[in-house]
Amino acid sequence: MAKLTKKQKAVIGQYDFQKTYKLEEAIEVVKKITYTKFDASVDMAVHLGVDPKKADQMVRGTLVLPHGTGKERRILVLCTPDKEKEAKEAGADYVGLDEYIKKIEEGWVDVDVIITMPEIMVKVGRLGKILGPRGLMPNPKTGTVTTEIAQAVRAVKSGKIEYKVDKYGIVHASVGRVSFTKEAIRDNAKELLASLLKAKPASAKGSYLKSISLASTMSQGVHVDTSTNFGF
Repeated sequence: MAKLTKKQKAVIGQYDFQKTYKLEEAIEVVKKITYTKFDASVDMAVHLGVDPKKADQMVRGTLVLPHGTGKERRILVLCTPDKEKEAKEAGADYVGLDEYIKKIEEGWVDVDVIITMPEIMVKVGRLGKILGPRGLMPNPKTGTVTTEIAQAVRAVKSGKIEYKVDKYGIVHASVGRVSFTKEAIRDNAKELLASLLKAKPASAKGSYLKSISLASTMSQGVHVDTSTNFGF
């Protein structure tokens, strides 16, 4: 049997691995059992009662977290020259077109979000094999293909996140950092859950929120009671 690390030993006895906690209690536990020296991300995993293989049960969407994610997101805007000033003033980290398309083709993907315009998608489309697997491909449904460049950039900078159910029916998303107050993490988590409930496919039958867990970077997961009244 592998030896437990010092940090793993510190976690033992701090909470019940088998218990499901109310949302605020789970947040308190996650903050208590996090021993990283950096400001760890707090992530929520929600197992949904859907079959992602069915097109009408694919759950995806965007939302703006009330308190942001606490992480600075690097934005690349691929646009026409007349939109470059607008993008830069809104806070985009990288702005351009052909030079960045070439860089991406050569392997550069050092960004978190790519925003572009409908008329540029002809050029961006050929990057699908590179950007798609990394979740960076712009998409009108997530607001990253738009003529409102400045608005899209500001939304991402203010805490807009995207989510998409994976092949196992699970949605993973960051809802803050360990340094956030319990109330801020709670508000962000509730906003995510409300968005997921709103996105529930009409064809999904039975239990929709099958399980919820919270964890920080490198911490154990804490089960959240799905029967809780989250206030919506």
